Parts: sequence; structure tokens; C-alpha cells
Amino acid sequence: MTAVILFFLNNFLNTRTDSQMYLKKISLFNYKNFSEANFDFDQKINCFVGKNGIGKTNVLDAIYHLSYGKSYFNPLAVQNIKHGEEFFVIDGVFEKNNREEQIVCSLKKGQKKILKRNSKQYEKFSDHIGFIPLVIISPADRDLIVEGSETRRKFIDSVISQLDSKYLQELIQYQKILSQRNALLKYFALNHVFETDTLSIYNEHLNALGQSIFEKRKQFLEDFIPIFNKHHQAITGSEESVQLVYESHLHEKNLLMLLQENINKDRALHYTSVGIHRDDLLFEIDHYAIKKFGSQGQQKSFLISLKLAQFEFVKKISGVNPILLFDDIFDKLDASRVEKIIEMVNNDSFGQLFISDTHPERTESIVKSTHQSYKIFNL
Repeated sequence: MTAVILFFLNNFLNTRTDSQMYLKKISLFNYKNFSEANFDFDQKINCFVGKNGIGKTNVLDAIYHLSYGKSYFNPLAVQNIKHGEEFFVIDGVFEKNNREEQIVCSLKKGQKKILKRNSKQYEKFSDHIGFIPLVIISPADRDLIVEGSETRRKFIDSVISQLDSKYLQELIQYQKILSQRNALLKYFALNHVFETDTLSIYNEHLNALGQSIFEKRKQFLEDFIPIFNKHHQAITGSEESVQLVYESHLHEKNLLMLLQENINKDRALHYTSVGIHRDDLLFEIDHYAIKKFGSQGQQKSFLISLKLAQFEFVKKISGVNPILLFDDIFDKLDASRVEKIIEMVNNDSFGQLFISDTHPERTESIVKSTHQSYKIFNL
């Protein structure tokens, strides 16, 4: 198993860098279980080793925080503050295109989270998305299979948003207008009134934004699905037939028509029942839901293929090697799957890699033999 993982790492880290980017150092203050911690990183491999619950994943999440402005594992920002403290600060220094970039994310209880680049505060977090491309592979990815459609929409949106800032702004505006339309429907119901003209204004705005978002999602998946299929076929040896199916009301009609046709339903429900906010990405094996009919191994292969496809897609469009976070990866991949991944990525190029693992000896043995530079942090 160790030899297989070693070969896997060698191929992932045999890089030709299109655009150089890596995290040089990070400082944590009152973040999750850390009172204060400082790490200086290697440009290639960085490993956090130690027992479960000691904070390995928390360091990876802090790195994720600097890319996305939020936690990957805990959506409630205040819960990332260390128990008994009033604030947290994550301070990271990146090297990007031969320039040093300082990213600081902080939160104080009762206040809004703050994100700064080189001491200048972002007015909108969305302006930062895509500046530090990053992909995480984690056991928590299983939520993409077992949770509802919102989780899978967020996956689509997170990939597109790293590469298209206009898309992210359209998405934010769509959600804002959707909330206003829903509030209007509730107002109509409570006051026993109905104003067609007022509702029409919201319908037209939603239609314009929704159609644009739909077209971009559709185009993204047309480009993304072949990459996903390539990775999955390589991992499984082409033994399984899997599908990513984009489900949307807008495949049939434009959003304006759908909103008009469903107005009576919306009035009864007091919310908007059709639109791109109801889209889903179906995960299927042999055209059946993988959630119900896929084994744990098949689900695992599906998710790893999805994330490797995300890495390749982001790299291809951005020209930058995303930072790659492997959370507890050695315990989650069996030898046969890793061997297939090795075959698939034999000529690929990866940049900086962060790994969490519970076995220090295994980790040291693997990274030593890669002949790549590395650091191991015992937590």
C-alpha cells in the first residue's frame, strides 16, 4: 500500500508549473482548537500527523478559509472561534507570480467577518473568490451524495465562481431578488392582496439572471462531465457506468414562462417553486441514484473522480496549479483505487500539497521516498 501511495505522490508532484503559487506560512489565533500556532511551509509537500482530534483537519480548514473566506466543515462562522475566546484570526502569506500576498481572515463575536488582502479589506468577499485556487478532498465530501440538492448546487457554483466573477455576482443578485419575491408572496398572503405588476418586475429580473446562470451551468457541465468521466474510467478501469445529470426546470422552458405558469402554486406555497435555485446535479451509476444503489467503494471512486476533475478543470481555465488539500486521504483510498489514479495522473502536474494523516511513520516513509522537498508537522 505504501509503495502504491508513494508512486501516486511522485506523479502528482512531478510538476511543471504554469503559474507559480504556494502558501509560505500561516498563523492561527484562537482558531478552533488552537490558541496560537505558526507554520512555515514547504513549496511542495506538507504533512500534518497525529492522533484523531488533535487539529490536523483544522489546519487544512484554515488554509481553505484563506481561499474561500469560510470554513469547509462548519458553516457557522462563530463556531470556528476557540471555546472561551472572543475572536479568531487566520494570517497567511502566499507567493503568487513572484509576488508576496498576505491574506488575513478574522472574526469577532457579534461582528462581521473581515477578509483582507495586503492590509486592504475586501468590501465583498466575492471579490476574493478565485484569487487563491484550491481544491480539497475529504471524507466530508460524502455530503455531496447524501445531502440535498443545495449541496450539489454549491459544488457547481464554487467551481464556476473561482473562474467567473460575473457568474458569482449574478448568483448573489439572483438570491437577493428571489428573497424579495418570496417576501412579496408572503405579504400578499398575509394581507389578502395581489399586485400583478409588482410581481412582474421581480419575474423579469429573475428571468434575466436565471437564464444567464442556467446557460453557464449547462456549459460548465458540458465541459466538465467528459473530464469527470475520464478520471472515473481510469480509477475504476472502465468497469462501471456513471452519470452526472444536470436537472433543471429551464431545460423545458424559459424562467419567465415557468414563473407565470406556476403563480397559483407560488401564491399557495408563499415561495418561488421554480427556478435555478431548484437545480440539481444527479449522481448516478447505471442510471440509478448512486446514493441508493452504489456501494461505499463506488461512491468513494465517484467523489474522488469529481474532485480530481475539479482540480483539472480549474487548472486548465485559470492556468494556475490549485493548492490541493488531502484530508485523511491515506485511510480512505485502498491500493487498487490508488493504482488506478496513478495510471490516470502519470503525466499530470500538481503544485503544493497538504496532507493530514494519523500514522507518522507511514507518512514519513512515503514523502521521503518521493525525492521531493517536504515538511512534516507533528501535532
